[in-house]
Amino acid sequence: MPVTDPTLLKIVESRLLDRLVCRKCGARNPPGATKCRRCRSRNLRPKKKRIGIKK
Repeated sequence: MPVTDPTLLKIVESRLLDRLVCRKCGARNPPGATKCRRCRSRNLRPKKKRIGIKK
């Protein structure tokens, strides 16, 4: 079910898309992380934001 309310949409985007992904093991980490929670690597990148993809 798509979210149409703009305030709810911002909440959903922040919960799903504001993450850091480890380049070594692929674990999702919180936005303020400096090291990976799983493998302790410092090689983190922001999660790619793909909006509007339809199957």
